[in-house]
Amino acid sequence: MLTAVDHVQLAAPPGSEDALRAYYVDILGMTEIPKPVVLAARGGCWFGAGAVQLHLGIESDFRPAKKAHPGLRVMGIEAYAARLVARGAAVIWDDGLPGCRRFYSEDPVGNRLEFLEPVLSRQR
Repeated sequence: MLTAVDHVQLAAPPGSEDALRAYYVDILGMTEIPKPVVLAARGGCWFGAGAVQLHLGIESDFRPAKKAHPGLRVMGIEAYAARLVARGAAVIWDDGLPGCRRFYSEDPVGNRLEFLEPVLSRQR
């Protein structure tokens, strides 16, 4: 039986680790997770925030994910979007998912990321 998503893996081109760190740590506010020694030799970076983990693995013939993406829940989505914009990241709002506020952004290598927050409706 499945109990949780352990992590999401995205791909990145060789040599992009510093740009990934700048985005995932400085812009998104995640923490870099040290990779096990046996895996660190492959390159790439792992990042976490609470129970969320994103692993960026190096792929020699890299192409960014333009449709596929992780959906990342946030609290205070307006402030979080403002944080990204203030740090130079693009934010594209999308109102196509009922019951949620959401926007998309791209990491420095072009991977699509979705950020969403459920909207609590007031019942009368």
